[in-house]
Amino acid sequence: MDYEQTIMQIIASSGEARSLSLKAVRTARAGNLDEAEEMIKNAKLSLTKAHKVQTGLIQAEGRGEKTEITLLMIHAQDHLMNALTVRELAVELIEEVKERKALEQQLKGLVN
Repeated sequence: MDYEQTIMQIIASSGEARSLSLKAVRTARAGNLDEAEEMIKNAKLSLTKAHKVQTGLIQAEGRGEKTEITLLMIHAQDHLMNALTVRELAVELIEEVKERKALEQQLKGLVN
């Protein structure tokens, strides 16, 4: 696999993880918590794929193989870091949704 294809793997997997993470928050807010948790797990799998590719590039550089720093590589790294952050925030937001839904259920019991 050539260098550009390798970088595109990081971008594609990171983009998938970011999209899944945001969709998971929306899904949780709609009340589908199990589905949201599955999306978060799939986002983690996509991030793992991207991280493995990145690790391969780092190991190659450690062996003395020079890696060309291109705008595409910087873009890929940006995508990966962004996706990692978005997933972490999505996990926290989903926990907040769970707590809110639990409180709503408690309130329904008090009102009825």
